Amino acid sequence: MKDDGESQTHADLINKLKEVRAAAVEHARIARELARERRQLIEALLAKGLSQSDIARELGVTRQAIQKMVEAGAERPRR
Repeated sequence: MKDDGESQTHADLINKLKEVRAAAVEHARIARELARERRQLIEALLAKGLSQSDIARELGVTRQAIQKMVEAGAERPRR
């Protein structure tokens, strides 16, 4: 049988694990929101006549990266 000290250590570790998991879930939610906002901004700039290359140059990424960002938003139905 485990002593109280060891059980408390396990409980502390489980509680810390739950905190870390909750933080990771929240960060993932925020990352999804930011990715959605980024796509909307890219789409707005494209609608105003900027090219994918222009946007890529401003962001310091490739045109292909911009294309993937735009396509990622088009593949999923919006909620």
